[in-house]
Amino acid sequence: MSVTPLRILLIGNGGRESALAWKLNQSPRVQKVFVVPGNGGTANYDKVSNIDARAEGYPGLVELAKDLGINLVVPGPDQLVVDGIEGYFRAAQIPCFAPSREAAQVEGSKAFAKAFMLRHSIPTARYQQFSDVESAERYINDVSYDIVVKASGLAAGKGVILPESKSEAVSAVKEMILERKFGDSGSEVVIEEFLDGEELSILTFSDGENFKSLPAAQDHKRAYDGDKGPNTGGMGCYAPGNIATPALMEKIDETILRPTLDGLRQEGIPFVGMLFTGIMCTPLGPKVLEYNARFGDPETQTLLPLLWSETDLAEILLACIEKRLNSVPMRIITDKFSVVVVVVSGGYPGVYRKGLPIQIDETNRDSSPQERFLNLFHAGTTMKDGILTTSGGRVIAVSAIAGTLERALKVAYAGVSTIHFENIYFRKDIGHR
Repeated sequence: MSVTPLRILLIGNGGRESALAWKLNQSPRVQKVFVVPGNGGTANYDKVSNIDARAEGYPGLVELAKDLGINLVVPGPDQLVVDGIEGYFRAAQIPCFAPSREAAQVEGSKAFAKAFMLRHSIPTARYQQFSDVESAERYINDVSYDIVVKASGLAAGKGVILPESKSEAVSAVKEMILERKFGDSGSEVVIEEFLDGEELSILTFSDGENFKSLPAAQDHKRAYDGDKGPNTGGMGCYAPGNIATPALMEKIDETILRPTLDGLRQEGIPFVGMLFTGIMCTPLGPKVLEYNARFGDPETQTLLPLLWSETDLAEILLACIEKRLNSVPMRIITDKFSVVVVVVSGGYPGVYRKGLPIQIDETNRDSSPQERFLNLFHAGTTMKDGILTTSGGRVIAVSAIAGTLERALKVAYAGVSTIHFENIYFRKDIGHR
């Protein structure tokens, strides 16, 4: 196996990228991690630096990677992956941990994903897709079951509407198709059967044929306590999910993950990268809610701390790209629970203020990349002239692991109490399910 030192270009500025920087920093083989553009916390680790580069599109990022001597690229955000960033770096012969643009359609188009699942008999909700309001309205009025309205394209985690009435469903369709609430992403909508049950998030490394999954996580998407309010990008998460028994995980592997990866390969678009599968565990068995083609947020901040310190994330990413995933060990901490509580700016996911000064109590601040019981993964933060301020809705993801879920929650909320800024908000019931 090659032992060439790794110089990594990590693209993004969220909590997910902070967690990736933290874990990649632990790799003995990693020489340097450059984060573009990064945030107020991504440069807190020994081998990590932020770069405020003015790269011109994807070709500009390729040129930046060449200038920095990069030999592994890790894109974080969904838009980059769906746009096909992997192809630009592949053309330049620079390894990039992301699926091809064609394979990333499983996230970029819900209509594509649903049709794919139908072709390969992968369990999912009944659905129809529409690009005109009249047809959608007729369907809504005809169906006898509760429904979900989804923008087919990317909508920053906010394009899923759970209407409480048929009139609300029609209004959601009109907002997407006619008013372009989500831009072109909502020009086509998917209306599907509402599935009741417990939801799990499965993050799976794939080299196109072989796969290895991280523990199942349970995300909290609603903004307010009691799972009320609008959907967000994620207000908190914990793992392993209490319903994720070995028998259930085996069934998910056999009926969902293996058929998904086999199906994509059979269609000539093998999936190499991170497959994030949202699953609803219904009385009739597990069914797919959605696919994502990259690391989840806040699932990444929850799950990476459950990898043993000796487990080398950089080696796993390279092994996927080089189609030798089975040659690299991935050891999970099985006697611990992991929790993330996301601290947000008041008003999120709606209108919120930016530029608010942040104070983090020094006595409890996570100062070491090796600290495993508490981590503050920055997201919407900026450091300028030594002053840390808010720059986004989700500000910091507080991550903790412990021997019990209750203890992990206690440690995480203690970490939350060290963060101070005006109009701070967080859910107080993470892990209640």
